[in-house]
Amino acid sequence: MKSDRLLSILLLLQTRGRVPAHELADRLEVSVRTIYRDIEALSASGVPVYAERGRHGGIELLAGFRTDVTGLTADESRALFILAAQGAHAALGLDAALGSALRKVMAALPAPHRPAADVTSRRILVDATRWRSGPQQAVDLEVLQEAVFSDRRLKLRYRHSGEQEPRTYTVDPYGLVAKAGVWYLVADRRGAPRLFRADRVRSARLLDDPVRRRTGVELGDVWEVLRRQVEERPEDGIDVTIRIRRERLDMFRRMATGQLTELPDDDGEGDWVTARLSYPVLRAVRQLLAFSDQVEVLDPPEARAELLRAVRSVTALYQGAARVEG
Repeated sequence: MKSDRLLSILLLLQTRGRVPAHELADRLEVSVRTIYRDIEALSASGVPVYAERGRHGGIELLAGFRTDVTGLTADESRALFILAAQGAHAALGLDAALGSALRKVMAALPAPHRPAADVTSRRILVDATRWRSGPQQAVDLEVLQEAVFSDRRLKLRYRHSGEQEPRTYTVDPYGLVAKAGVWYLVADRRGAPRLFRADRVRSARLLDDPVRRRTGVELGDVWEVLRRQVEERPEDGIDVTIRIRRERLDMFRRMATGQLTELPDDDGEGDWVTARLSYPVLRAVRQLLAFSDQVEVLDPPEARAELLRAVRSVTALYQGAARVEG
């Protein structure tokens, strides 16, 4: 609707200052010609808005003009109170601020929409974390967040999956992304996009150097590239079902966190607990040999065969060494 579009334009200009017409057109999915017609409509209604042509031009409100806009629709009011990614605000230290902001929004809502917004906040809950995703390590986002907002470079000590020792990187951060309950730092390293899981950052230090981002590239652009790289990666992995003796369950959780995809709750009954894991390649299932006869692979057959090959290889190695020593 045109009225919604005019309100969106007013809010964007009030928040962003000068905005190029083509950017408004892209955001609102209309033509540039339509944007200029909307600007004329706003001007005719008394809003002090003007457009400047040229390379550095754009559309802007008269300096100092502000308006309190409370013309939210019923659906928009309800949408504000469905809080996606529960826990994300706490990780950023913004839980109290969020509660305060929502109370202010509730007070500013048109009276007919307040009951629906209140019911929505009490009846709808969005939890973005996965079921039985394994124990999550505490994440300290303070330094990462400071680098993102102060536009400074970061020096990280970062441990990759499957490696014992961390590596050192100097990166140019674009921002933080919460994906399925996991925080990621999106950054460039030597001009190339990289993704760093926040719970694998062993230390982070702010540098005095200003961030060196690629011109015209925003967080959403880099995230889209990285997201597609992950999602379009060939599906060469293997899912494995095992059973593990209950007395080794705690140690198993700690050692196999990165591979666990499902671990039933420990109900304290029986000697064995069934779990499911995912490995990038078949050979990686040899990790389970560290648990000796405390872990048994149930499925698939090729995973059992791979472990048998590994055991035979180790046996042959030591039998050969014993013959030499004899």
